[in-house]
Amino acid sequence: MVVVFKITYPNASKLKRVFQVLVKISDEVPFFATSEALEVKVMSPDKTVMGVFRAPSIVFEEYNIDGEESFIVSGTELKKAVKRAARNDVAVLELDREGGVLKFTLQDKKTGLERELAVPLIPKPVEPLPDIQLDLSVTFTMLSQDFKNIVGDLKLVGDEATFIYEAGKITIISTEQQKEYKCDLTEGNPLILLSSIVEKARASYSIDLLVEAVRAATIAKNVTISFDTGKPMKVEYDIGDGSKLIYWLVPRI
Repeated sequence: MVVVFKITYPNASKLKRVFQVLVKISDEVPFFATSEALEVKVMSPDKTVMGVFRAPSIVFEEYNIDGEESFIVSGTELKKAVKRAARNDVAVLELDREGGVLKFTLQDKKTGLERELAVPLIPKPVEPLPDIQLDLSVTFTMLSQDFKNIVGDLKLVGDEATFIYEAGKITIISTEQQKEYKCDLTEGNPLILLSSIVEKARASYSIDLLVEAVRAATIAKNVTISFDTGKPMKVEYDIGDGSKLIYWLVPRI
């Protein structure tokens, strides 16, 4: 077998958490690899949320890609495979087109124990998802756990949350029938950073989509959120080794 795709990621348990949240978006998981980076991009069937995992080649212990490579795997089977990953494991991913599988090997760094699992490829053409290039006027960074807590509160109120930037603060509001939620966020309380190039911005998003994005809160200590009036929200987790997990959420009109 000619190897056209073989990569080794040093932290299998981290990769496990990334894949576990991406398969929640779609059961078809497309991989895109170039000499510079690996990208895994998934779009929900209703096209309301996109998840992107991007890892530059330098974060891998081995990165053997012949030109450009793309393929789709079953999300259900990928979830089963990564579930086996433990804290001391490295993950080796190797494409076997003849066998119709992505070989997923877990190697224990301490004991040398190897477990090989096969994730079936979905035999269909890969349609590249476009890179989203948007200028978003408001950006803020906070602890991922704080973001998770806010979304947990929003779930108790309604199905839509409005994000407002004005007078140097972020306000998040949700109202439904007799229930209302309001939260003010400023730099230092609890935001780590807050920046804006406009005086005011306002956009509303489905709370279900925010719930989707907050599934990844355990992956990174901090989360950076960007939005603008009438535009998609960007939710970005910096994994810490140079790789990122990004969610794009469509706004409510």
